[in-house]
Amino acid sequence: MRICVITDDNSGFTKKEAAEIGIKVLRMPIIVDGEVFFQDENLSYDQFFKFLEEDKDIKTSQPSPGDVLKIWDEALKEYDAIIHIPMTSGLSESCHSAQLLAEQEEYKGKVFVVDNHRISITLKRSVYDALNLIKQGKNPAEIKQILEETKADSSIFIMVDTLKYLKKGGRVTPAGAALGATLHVKPVLQIMGGKLDAYAKVMGVKKAKRTMLDAIQHELENKFKNYSKDELDFAVAYTYDEEASIEWQKEVEEKFGVTNIIRNPLSLSVSTHIGPGALAIAVSRKIN
Repeated sequence: MRICVITDDNSGFTKKEAAEIGIKVLRMPIIVDGEVFFQDENLSYDQFFKFLEEDKDIKTSQPSPGDVLKIWDEALKEYDAIIHIPMTSGLSESCHSAQLLAEQEEYKGKVFVVDNHRISITLKRSVYDALNLIKQGKNPAEIKQILEETKADSSIFIMVDTLKYLKKGGRVTPAGAALGATLHVKPVLQIMGGKLDAYAKVMGVKKAKRTMLDAIQHELENKFKNYSKDELDFAVAYTYDEEASIEWQKEVEEKFGVTNIIRNPLSLSVSTHIGPGALAIAVSRKIN
């Protein structure tokens, strides 16, 4: 059986990377002053952050049903079935919308929508896991079941440089945002149960990074205590400041004794709500 893996660009896959490993990527709409843009199509990384700097009205939206069905229909011309892994349902309705579309008669038994509460670098790990399961001969229903049963086998922590964009998205009160701006507080967030939650508020970038490293160490000693480092996938992510991300990658590799970990910019869709200067770290169990 020929199975196609489809994800959205919140996974961090570029067009080139997607083509190299044989997956398809659904682009998430980004609306700037009422005009619709798509990452890697008509909106570059630098242009997006210029829009943020200019304080443009930037919003995100889920893909239209037409765009979802179009990528499915194109894939089904070549493949027998689709594993569709969108961003977590806890942060977008795009997963639920895809599940409803997959219930249509022409897609039943052909499109399997996975909700395993992942986003960004953990979502990217899920795509690699799906590809490995395909190589092992698993059928689409089995792959969906395995990915959803292991949804809790990842942890991700994010340091936000400013509360401004979270405030715009209604995720922090104006008073809280003002406090952060005044005291240089760096919020550390986590993805828990598919949703974005506060983890800690600390003073300065160094303390925020130390907080994230300690958080991952705690996860290794508890959630992942039964797995060796070879069974785990470490990754870092960032928004805009690549130089800072390279240094962050080195710190993570030194702390946990791992090398050549994945380092990705956060998608523009995620960056809309996070803003520039963010750093993230994640660890996920690899599905064998």
